Amino acid sequence: MAASIRKTFSLLSSGSFRLLRTHSERQFHLAAVRTMPAHDAAFEQAKERLKTLSEDPGNQVKLKMYGLFKQATVGKCNAPKPGMMDLVGKAKWQSWNELGSMSQDDAQKAYINVVESLVAEEQGSASTEASGDGGKYKQIKVTREGKVFKILLNRPTKKNAINYEMYREWIDALKEASQDKSVSIAVVTGAGDYYCSGNDLANFANIKPSDIGKMALDAREILREFVGTFIDFPKPLIGLINGPAVGVSVTTLGLFDAVYASDRATFHTPFTVLGQSPEGCSSYVFPKLMGSAKANEVLLFNKKLTAQEAKERNLITNIIPENSFQKEADAIMQGYSKLPPKSMTTSKNLIREVEKKKLHEVNEKECDLLVERWQSDECMNAIMAFFTRKSNL
Repeated sequence: MAASIRKTFSLLSSGSFRLLRTHSERQFHLAAVRTMPAHDAAFEQAKERLKTLSEDPGNQVKLKMYGLFKQATVGKCNAPKPGMMDLVGKAKWQSWNELGSMSQDDAQKAYINVVESLVAEEQGSASTEASGDGGKYKQIKVTREGKVFKILLNRPTKKNAINYEMYREWIDALKEASQDKSVSIAVVTGAGDYYCSGNDLANFANIKPSDIGKMALDAREILREFVGTFIDFPKPLIGLINGPAVGVSVTTLGLFDAVYASDRATFHTPFTVLGQSPEGCSSYVFPKLMGSAKANEVLLFNKKLTAQEAKERNLITNIIPENSFQKEADAIMQGYSKLPPKSMTTSKNLIREVEKKKLHEVNEKECDLLVERWQSDECMNAIMAFFTRKSNL
């Protein structure tokens, strides 16, 4: 992972996304930089400081930096617009083109400011972020508090967005909890202000048009296994929603046994905005919980629910004030963990077994549909627009 990040930063510092590949291009780059005296030294220092970051800044930031780098070293966009299927190329072109007539001097200065903010953010978060569980987990933190197995989503600077590594670690942690005889319940919560901002859309970026089909099939498999792990989890599983939840982190709540939310939590499933479709068995579970009309408002029309609305629609169990959320939630969890464990697991199995086969069937159908959706023009254009919009914030 560290090597991958270093490679990413190296590519960025040399012009972002393999900008300078030939000797002549490198010579042009050096000549272009020499014509901009105002911020040359600071610009070069910024490129070097970028390499010191240990955390990938994400594709939204990288797109912004790509545009600024091109503007700083070349000037106004003079490249033809890439074709429709070149999702990454089109997003990069748009990030550069939207800078219009910004001077190279101003572009240098903006690039420097972005790097400085990234370095400051990482230095500040290093002292506040929880560390992973030794060498086993990097994207989450696993702890045992008495008989409570706690999974902490641990990418607070990314709003706990789920990348492929986090998917894998979350699956492994749930399997570990299911087999650990010393714990009787499992809890999932988030580090920082967010519970989880859903899929890290970087999962969909930097994909060549020829690789989109493989990406969709690979994503289908990890999502199918991820949701299936929730369906099959044998012990009581409780969600502690400390802040906003988005996408798959919302849809899977229907597979939890209880969900407690902070009064500042929100619940958003922006599937159609992104040209996608429901997952996490929500196409089946949400209408059962909320009724068809209310579920459609969430799944089709992207309504963001407040904690109170989520409770009224039976998505969550109860609401806890933000200022006492951690203390009250921990007390509730400790109380539940003292209940007879065998009684809880056999009772859960009795409740879940009736619908387990149906849930797995729904999971398969939802994942199959998403393979088609992920490869659609609607989805690619929506994600490109999302990256471009974010990079210009």
